[in-house]
Amino acid sequence: MPVHAYKEVNVSNGGTIEGKVTFTGRVKKRTIIPTKDKSVCGGMRKVPLIIVGPDKGVKDSIVYLRKVKKGKAWPKQETIPVLDQKGCRFAPNVQVIRKGKFAIVNSDPVLHNTHGYLCKKLGKSCKRTAFNIALPKQNQRVEKNMKRAGTVKVDCDAHGWMLGWMQVVDNPYYAITGTDGTFTMTDVPPGKYTLVAFQGYTGGLEIPLTVKANELVKVNAQLKK
Repeated sequence: MPVHAYKEVNVSNGGTIEGKVTFTGRVKKRTIIPTKDKSVCGGMRKVPLIIVGPDKGVKDSIVYLRKVKKGKAWPKQETIPVLDQKGCRFAPNVQVIRKGKFAIVNSDPVLHNTHGYLCKKLGKSCKRTAFNIALPKQNQRVEKNMKRAGTVKVDCDAHGWMLGWMQVVDNPYYAITGTDGTFTMTDVPPGKYTLVAFQGYTGGLEIPLTVKANELVKVNAQLKK
């Protein structure tokens, strides 16, 4: 086991983190104009850069704890995570995966060139290539190994409007917010932590917090742009 590997232990006195990710700025949209493979990729459309509910909650924000050395067991995983491409869209377009293997799949009958870029702190400056895979055939599948935790911006070199986000984690304390922007983390060992809330349009923010035995910590993560 690597020196800094996460260690699974029995957490009998863990606390709970409950929170909500919100956004109060203007919700902008980007215009997608497919320039090729239109029979598969569809026509022009506008999509919001951030999905915000009526109560300001942000859907599909990634939330995780940094540098957790030990705690609850990882959730059971029957198969490795998959990043698919369907209708010239990443499916899912936001996901969290455990450090290690995952699969890139092309469900479309057109070439996709899936290109992932490692981002610097809080999703900024995504330039270093993490993977760059050409998938010319429909139902083609390639497995990759992510050896380090971090935020990955994903696009397609063949279809420049495609955009997705992956968070590679080294501990099981993470969540993706629901439609109302809420999240919950359970069985968190007592201690001091840094919680990160990230969304592709806004970037991320860090919130220091302290978890006490068998207690509930409430968090309000306010994203800005």
